[in-house]
Amino acid sequence: MKPLVLIPSGEADADFTYASGFPVETGLYIRFGDGDDVLVASPLEIDRARAQSKARMKLGFAESGYEDHGPFASWPRLAAKMLREKGLEAARVSPRLQAAYLDELRATGLAVEIDRDLFRAERRHKSSEEAAFIQSAQRAAEAAVVEVVRQLARAEIKDGLLWLEERPLTSERLYARAQLLLGEMGFSCPDMIVAGSPECAMPHFRGEGPMRAGAPVIIDIFPSGRASHYHGDLTRTVVVGEIPDEIRRMHAAALQALDAGIESIRAGVAGSEVHHAVCQVLVDRGYGTTTKGFEGPEGVAKMSHSTGHGVGLDVHEEPSLRGPSEDALLEGDVVTVEPGLYLLGLGGVRIEDTGIVTRDGFSNFTSITRSLEPKDYL
Repeated sequence: MKPLVLIPSGEADADFTYASGFPVETGLYIRFGDGDDVLVASPLEIDRARAQSKARMKLGFAESGYEDHGPFASWPRLAAKMLREKGLEAARVSPRLQAAYLDELRATGLAVEIDRDLFRAERRHKSSEEAAFIQSAQRAAEAAVVEVVRQLARAEIKDGLLWLEERPLTSERLYARAQLLLGEMGFSCPDMIVAGSPECAMPHFRGEGPMRAGAPVIIDIFPSGRASHYHGDLTRTVVVGEIPDEIRRMHAAALQALDAGIESIRAGVAGSEVHHAVCQVLVDRGYGTTTKGFEGPEGVAKMSHSTGHGVGLDVHEEPSLRGPSEDALLEGDVVTVEPGLYLLGLGGVRIEDTGIVTRDGFSNFTSITRSLEPKDYL
């Protein structure tokens, strides 16, 4: 197999982290062969690299022969030099590699191919250590959701809006409380969703402004460990005040779909089968989806996304639980199951658990209530 060259696209580059055990904004990793790999880091990072990286060799600039050739040129030229020192003229790279780095690597004369399946199988199957990291992140997500709901439960209703401590309770305030708690636990989630209505009808609306009473609030928190770098993923929907009948019905349908999806999971089952089980429940309850064959009637709340996805160093990774996916689930996959229903002008509901695929089913990492009622979380 051709040697592997990785240049990170940033500190969140999961392929680089998986290979080297060392998340870093800029650097170079080369795997010449089994047990023969090297990490090159800047003077700023080399001491941390020597302490944290699992690469066999950790080199600074002087040891590696690094020369500054300007943006996007320095690392590719160093990679080419180090490969040729071993008589190598070809390399594989990650699909994540930035185009300018790829162009520069090829300009050195190396025969470079993009390994589209890089680490796909290895990263899908979670070891017991990786599963434990994800479980810890899921516990942190649960704590953060409870903190958000606690603030919502304390609020007063004034003119249809939620107030806390003599000022409107906003998405921004709730975000700050959740982020503070996560930080104290050793986790972070800068892009979490705390979205009120009616804007939460847009599934990835992050949330802004005051929270409304008698309307759903979607809380979607997917923290990563500052040490482990593995994610959890958890979504709950709550309503402060009187819960509208339609929101109750939507939530009940999503909850039944969640249970149906979980019950359909086991090693060997196609991702599409799990997705279709969820879609069928939603259609049977009078709703719809954007999946062909499960559209439901016009004008009703619909699910506009997949049923779930893999979770690991990336919050969204293989496998996928969606209509076209005929890939079979494998023992050791960690996946989400997250049915939702959304209607513009009204809002949305989504409920999400995360767990690991086993030979006979699904071991749920999630233990928090799924209730619409804030009091049930306290």
